[in-house]
Amino acid sequence: MPQEYAKALGAKLRAIRQQQGLSLHGVEQRSHGRWKAVVVGSYERGDRAVTVQRLFELADFYGVPVHELLPGGSQIGPASERPHRLVLDLERLAAIEIEEAALLGRFTATIQAQRGDYNGRVLTIREDDLRTLAVIYNEPASVLADRFVSWGVLRPDPGRTPQADQQSDNHSASVS
Repeated sequence: MPQEYAKALGAKLRAIRQQQGLSLHGVEQRSHGRWKAVVVGSYERGDRAVTVQRLFELADFYGVPVHELLPGGSQIGPASERPHRLVLDLERLAAIEIEEAALLGRFTATIQAQRGDYNGRVLTIREDDLRTLAVIYNEPASVLADRFVSWGVLRPDPGRTPQADQQSDNHSASVS
């Protein structure tokens, strides 16, 4: 499945490039060598993974929003099942010792810096952010969301906050 996603991403990259009337060598020339034809071609074929930073830089080069480079929203699931907001528990993320979580940590730090949001407890991300993370992890967004839930960093009930959880826990303790 991850290879299918990489190929779908590559097809989007190719379509954007072709819409702009550029060949692979044209990209290299227009970028003054910053984007090598062989590298862009390998992204388009799905032979080479593209980092989030490079994806954002490529979107900037093409002059399109990054979500235009990502495969369609069908990776998340039917619209009726999609949460309106995705809440990441940053305290839990900082506490877990899973090597793969470091990528998520860097991504959330970037979003916090862009927003100037340093509350350190939770971070609300968009579906486009989840699709971008799916590119980083090279797997479908729905699978990635399930993994984040299993780590305890993605709240399955987006209406819950750490404060609400703590109040609920305190209430349960006082009732027992």
